[in-house]
Amino acid sequence: MSELRDANIAVAERFYTSLADGDFEALAALHSDDVAFNLLGSTPVSGRWEGKDVCFGPLVADAVVGKLVPETVQFSRKWRIMCADDHRVVGLMFGGGMGTNGHEYLQTYCQIMTIKDGKIVELHELFDTALVELALNDNPTHKGPSVVERPFDF
Repeated sequence: MSELRDANIAVAERFYTSLADGDFEALAALHSDDVAFNLLGSTPVSGRWEGKDVCFGPLVADAVVGKLVPETVQFSRKWRIMCADDHRVVGLMFGGGMGTNGHEYLQTYCQIMTIKDGKIVELHELFDTALVELALNDNPTHKGPSVVERPFDF
């Protein structure tokens, strides 16, 4: 193992523990000022978001956490680092809360973090976009069952 890989894993571990603790200040501190978030799909939160202020303001605070009942929010209830190298860490995470619209938002995320000089400089995030539409945007698109017949675990 390289020292850089180990340092990147440590950043990712702090990412997940900050989310588990609900410490969004510590979470934001792990990101570079010019970080870019790339979010899957064609939902209102999808696309490329650039800059820490934008990523943690209109995106995280308003479009995600702001649409959840505060006392129910716990991201990173479960997480696992799947692989890492000198540039990136890939992890899976499960968490969320109750939407203010009454729909449960318990999401599984895949995050691909690009890390440079101890900071996350780019994040690619994949998730269930139908759940985003239902629980965060009150848009009941056709969604499969909440409990899938053949679930996977990580």
